[in-house]
Amino acid sequence: MKEYNLKTREGRWRHFGSVDPIKGTKPTEKELMMDLQSSKKDFLFEIDHVGIKNLTYPVRIGDFQTVGNFSLSTHLAKDEKGINMSRILESVESHYENGLTLDFDTLKKVLITLQTAMKQKNASVEVEGVWFFDRYSPITNLKAVGHADTTFEMTVADEEVSSQSLTIKAQVTTLCPCSKEISEYSAHNQRGVVTVKADLAEELPADYKEQMLEAMEINASSMLYPILKRTDEKSVTERAYENPRFVEDLLRLIAADLVELPFIKGFEIECRNEESIHQHDAFARLKYSK
Repeated sequence: MKEYNLKTREGRWRHFGSVDPIKGTKPTEKELMMDLQSSKKDFLFEIDHVGIKNLTYPVRIGDFQTVGNFSLSTHLAKDEKGINMSRILESVESHYENGLTLDFDTLKKVLITLQTAMKQKNASVEVEGVWFFDRYSPITNLKAVGHADTTFEMTVADEEVSSQSLTIKAQVTTLCPCSKEISEYSAHNQRGVVTVKADLAEELPADYKEQMLEAMEINASSMLYPILKRTDEKSVTERAYENPRFVEDLLRLIAADLVELPFIKGFEIECRNEESIHQHDAFARLKYSK
């Protein structure tokens, strides 16, 4: 068995089994390599979406930097074998500025770049990211960072937006009206999870996210706060007692507010209570189109 100098990195590599590269016969220059993805013939079906999922990428939502989870895709014509996947990342990278600004204006630019690079008739993106924002306690006005989950979705066809939607998932407090009605004192409450997916017009006000979140939180028994001092806790507890909500109540009240927002074309809402006196959850869901 051959002995190697274990004091060198190459020697250690050889000792652990590394070998010289083989002398290949296939071309190494890009221009001479076979490009199977660009093959042209009848491939039976066109494909609605082909691309990548679970791309983790730095994004900025408002004043905070966070992480986005991306799904990006394009159409694929019937006579094309496949897409060039590397162009998807290249399209995203071309709009990188200390992270990708996560808003619909930027996503439109990314998709137009992608659609043009792929020479396809449409391109789509779905990206999930945590939206961080300043939240102030109700009495002491102490600032801390709150958050909600967001999902941005957009499709561009022929360089024009054909659809865009925003999903916001936020947590609230709900106090049980039935418990309050039948009990001599107190009432049980629980944390509720509200999810709204809104189909949006292309022209949006600067605070469209804030308007949607307000409709979701203000109709609950109480909002949630990162920091609460004693005076804040008293306020939150009493407000919840003054505003009992079933999931059905919360669902309808949020819907009434969303209907009045002119930039929303339609929406889906789900309200789910993580029940504090049951082993199950309670939920309600509705879909509405203007």
